[in-house]
Amino acid sequence: MTSEDPYAVVWAEHTGHLGAVAGEEAGWYATVATELVRPGDRLAVDVGCGGAGMTVALAAALGPDGRAVGVDMEPAILAAAKERAPRLDFLQADLDGDLADLRAALGAPADVVWASASVHHAGDQQAAVATLATLLAQGGRLALAEGGLPPRHLPWDVGVGEPGLEIRLDAAQDRWFAGMRAGLPGSVPMPYGWTEALRRAGLSAVTSRTTLMERPVPLSEASLARLLDRLAHRVDRLRPAGLLAEADLAAWARLLDPDDEAWLGRREDLYWLDARTVHVGTRAE
Repeated sequence: MTSEDPYAVVWAEHTGHLGAVAGEEAGWYATVATELVRPGDRLAVDVGCGGAGMTVALAAALGPDGRAVGVDMEPAILAAAKERAPRLDFLQADLDGDLADLRAALGAPADVVWASASVHHAGDQQAAVATLATLLAQGGRLALAEGGLPPRHLPWDVGVGEPGLEIRLDAAQDRWFAGMRAGLPGSVPMPYGWTEALRRAGLSAVTSRTTLMERPVPLSEASLARLLDRLAHRVDRLRPAGLLAEADLAAWARLLDPDDEAWLGRREDLYWLDARTVHVGTRAE
């Protein structure tokens, strides 16, 4: 059942979307996993595994002698992830907890802990980062995929509504994020960046790397379909909170309606430009 709180995320309703994202970003996951995993690594943990895209990539990077474990707090997400990757291990755990049960279930410290777009859903983000660091073996790496840049897909003027429609969508998303954070139980401000959070968790050799994600224009039929789904997903999330002006909602309704002459699916000038940032800290030997 959908929550009446427009800032609450009902994760069970997002299993299909998370699975689609895991598929479309498989190449990026594979590249990052290969960079994170080192010779001799045996255990990697994907916390907030969603569609299990990185769980699968870590398993491939570790090879047959390694073990990749997907972790999520939502049973429906774990069930869907298990269907996509039946040979991998999945465990339930809440990032807002102390993860003692998870540590016991893992049975050994991890060489790699990955958390993508999950820590920012914890009430106390710094405490969550510090707790994740306790899962690491000596020399183990904690990687946080957080931040980056907003995606860009549309011309500034699409001929429907006022120009700057996508920019205002980003601004509304930022206001929604602030409302989501404020409503989390035990919400604590973190007035510094992710690299500082890793250092405060006792990790060293902290680095960041950003990957540009771009698809050739004109977009393929599959890329265009995913783009339209992503835009509809964002508009649907923001609508209940009243963060988009009525004029913008009317414009999006036309742009996302296949029966409307303004439907974005008819255009050849849409593009796909995104940037994903990964922050990594290492537990001292």
